[in-house]
Amino acid sequence: MLSSIRLEEVKSMICGLFRNQNQSVDMRTVFFELTLNIMMRMIAEKRYYGGNVSDVEEAKRFRAIHAESFLLGGKTIIGDYIPWIKSKQMEKRLIELNLKRDSFLQCLIEEQRRKILEGDCCGEKKKNLVQVLLSLQETEPEYYTDDIIKGLVVVILLAGTHTSSTTMEWALSLLLNHPEVLEKAKREIDEQIGHDRLMDEADLAQLPYLRSILNETLRMCPAAPLLVPHESSEECLVGGFRIPRGTMLYVNAWAIQNDPKIWRDPTKFRPERFDNPEGRGDEFKLMPFGHGRRSCPGEGLALRVVGLALGSLLQCFEWQKIGDKMVDMTEAPGSTISKAQPLEAICRARPSMLTHLSQI
Repeated sequence: MLSSIRLEEVKSMICGLFRNQNQSVDMRTVFFELTLNIMMRMIAEKRYYGGNVSDVEEAKRFRAIHAESFLLGGKTIIGDYIPWIKSKQMEKRLIELNLKRDSFLQCLIEEQRRKILEGDCCGEKKKNLVQVLLSLQETEPEYYTDDIIKGLVVVILLAGTHTSSTTMEWALSLLLNHPEVLEKAKREIDEQIGHDRLMDEADLAQLPYLRSILNETLRMCPAAPLLVPHESSEECLVGGFRIPRGTMLYVNAWAIQNDPKIWRDPTKFRPERFDNPEGRGDEFKLMPFGHGRRSCPGEGLALRVVGLALGSLLQCFEWQKIGDKMVDMTEAPGSTISKAQPLEAICRARPSMLTHLSQI
């Protein structure tokens, strides 16, 4: 329903890169701002990064809260596991952050509520997520409370932004280190879409090699190496081990997806492996989004956003590394797998796409 927002934001990203072509660009920042703008526009028709920011002060508040959320949320809090060494200072910071975030989101909800009362979202105009949830609140007020709505928004922002932007950064880094794969992906896009228009989400179904690149990136560099923890409701056996009732269990997706017993040459970037039985066999071999009814509900959206963004970058630009060295693929410590060094790259408009780029 909101695919037009995603396409507009990808075009905005392309436009910014076109203006800065032949210069070194921090792609981590580019991807991060893209995903945040997409999410906030779908949530509440807000844009907080880059140009066309309607309320500068509101944008500053959001950016500060979001940055602090990842700063504190990305740390492993030992006190959660060993209560007698719990940090009172960390606990205080988290409580203060939650109060600031809650106040910000409540203002956002009240603004959307006023728009509904004023009839601003009537007619053919599509409702944003908060407006849809507020409409449901009218019929099921006991469930769609303001706190539930705020909780859903927080989950979407924390789980659906950093993961997607990190995956895009890993994917482009891998492509820059493997130019033959990059060229093959561009040929597929040229053959399936051509040069007469920019690609959109509907084209992704016609780009199997691009999907293989995404699968291989998610296999090697899953944004969440440990899946969301599960708790055993009853005593059970897992892999021959007795798991008592009430035990927290983590699934190490990274280990499964990089296991040489399962994958041939797991440290090598080979998207072609998904063209044969190696990549299409047991569905439990590749599960960066988890599996079953507790799998990530944002999988479809993530693949659309990442696929459209990466495909558009390959369709519109020639890419090169900074200098002759390979892109540094060192991982940063933390609960998510991100690059230790932000990706910097140089892009140049492809001659066949100059006309379209100059008209965006």
